[in-house]
Amino acid sequence: MPGKTLISPSILSSDFSKLGDEVEAIDRAGADWIHLDVMDGHFVPNITFGPQIIKAIRPRSKKRFDCHLMIAPADPYLAAFAEAGADLITVHAEAGPHLDRSLQTIRNLGKKAGVAINPATPEIAIEHVLDRLDLVLVMTVNPGFGGQAFIPATVEKVRRVKAMIGGRKIAIEVDGGITRETAPLVVAAGADVLVAGSAVFTGDAGAYARNIGAIRTAADAAVGRMA
Repeated sequence: MPGKTLISPSILSSDFSKLGDEVEAIDRAGADWIHLDVMDGHFVPNITFGPQIIKAIRPRSKKRFDCHLMIAPADPYLAAFAEAGADLITVHAEAGPHLDRSLQTIRNLGKKAGVAINPATPEIAIEHVLDRLDLVLVMTVNPGFGGQAFIPATVEKVRRVKAMIGGRKIAIEVDGGITRETAPLVVAAGADVLVAGSAVFTGDAGAYARNIGAIRTAADAAVGRMA
């Protein structure tokens, strides 16, 4: 994906008591996408929100709703998330036995399709579905909670995923522990989209633009050094 590094702030770290206002705030602050971490308390040890919340906040931003389903099974709920307003739906390779079918379903719903892989999952797990994908999400922490420390070994996985994708038009997204310090590492390895939660939602709404800008500046500097 050519051009600047995209920033997709995760509303998991926002103030849920004013969620719609928080979505508007990060939109104004320069978010490229809005990242929606959906957790079920089964696939991951936390529960967040479902399609009704996404439907409720959908009118608050025209930015891409980047919906990351950390749920198992995912297939019975894909249509609900599509109808709620998700633009890109990412399922985990580990969440079900029929990944190819899940990705076909997302595409048939008229949405962009992504697949996520956990830190311990080898990238070979997605080799045979690459032609179904618009995005690969490399988890740089173990999913389930915000505010975790970045796992350094995942940088090499990003690099291997980039090589595996080759010339396909598939974006690489990373999620977990992304800050102005870690952003250059994953961008240099091939990441296009950075999910950031705690590093964006720090301070009041007026600070969000500075936080997003700091991450983007650090990431884009890494791209510049590669050019």
